Amino acid sequence: MEIRIYYEDTDCGGVVYYANYLKYFERARTQYLEERGLSVAALRDGGTQFMVVHAELDYRSPSRYGETLIIETTLPVVSQASFTVAHVLREQTSGRLVVEGSAKLVTVDDRLKVKRLDKPILAALQGPPQTRS
Repeated sequence: MEIRIYYEDTDCGGVVYYANYLKYFERARTQYLEERGLSVAALRDGGTQFMVVHAELDYRSPSRYGETLIIETTLPVVSQASFTVAHVLREQTSGRLVVEGSAKLVTVDDRLKVKRLDKPILAALQGPPQTRS
């Protein structure tokens, strides 16, 4: 996934404001799910939500206005009621490593009580992206 850095993304020093990387992670995570046929809105409407319970970031180099970042997203850990999404962000032109991080999400119901992932959702999370025809 590509993220273009706009002026609004930067701080007074001209680099991407640190909290914006969490927004980029959220976008990449949503795209990862959608590529596997999982709509966050449809899951919510069906009584399944995901809540972040832990997030961490390691800043490796600054990114600046005008750059484009490439986000690689993987799921290194998937269990019955949670999964961890890992992200690596690189500057597109140079390949320079910018940020590495991850987020652990738990599955909850409408009342925000932890629940097991339904088997079709679990299979989709662990499967390859769906091809579009």
